[in-house]
Amino acid sequence: MKVLLINGSPHKEGCTNEALCEVAKTLEKNGIETVTVHIGTKPIAGCIACGSCKKTGKCFVNDDKVNEIIDILPEIDGIVVGSPVYYAAPSGQICAFLDRLFFAGSGFAGKVGAAVVSCRRGGATAAFDVLNKYFAISSMPIATSQYWNQVHGSTPEDVRKDEEGLQTMRTLGNNMAWMLKCFELGKKNGITIPEREKQIRTNFIR
Repeated sequence: MKVLLINGSPHKEGCTNEALCEVAKTLEKNGIETVTVHIGTKPIAGCIACGSCKKTGKCFVNDDKVNEIIDILPEIDGIVVGSPVYYAAPSGQICAFLDRLFFAGSGFAGKVGAAVVSCRRGGATAAFDVLNKYFAISSMPIATSQYWNQVHGSTPEDVRKDEEGLQTMRTLGNNMAWMLKCFELGKKNGITIPEREKQIRTNFIR
């Protein structure tokens, strides 16, 4: 089993990374393989609704790591997305990245999702809510913890002093590992992901 962790902070080894590393270490202690992708510091294009991904299965924008992740999605069992909090929301970079990843990618249903946010003081729960919606709309079970998945501090050193925040990350890692193992055991015993109906799209303007 493998979990992808996406670092949506411009700082590769900043506060968000501290939180993600704590989750990753806990997953690995549970025998779950992890791979971390940092989205980088270059500008990331948003989705322009061109529809080309519906024909190719890839985003036509090919200068960031969206398509790289789409390629490895079949081997991924869980996704953890981390972001700093900017104006009580995730970073613009990670939102643009996820808009394109979830619109162009496929096969998210049944994968376990989790969001992690890092803030100096406030706005964490609002940012946390935005990230979780990517999973909820994609039929992904969401892993939870003992509190909202947030750490506090202005520097990585500050985060390492946030004992409750780091414990929350470890609890998240343990809960996610437990879910993945339960789902794997279910598959081995013939319990598969529910078959989805053909999607109905209702236009409320008549």
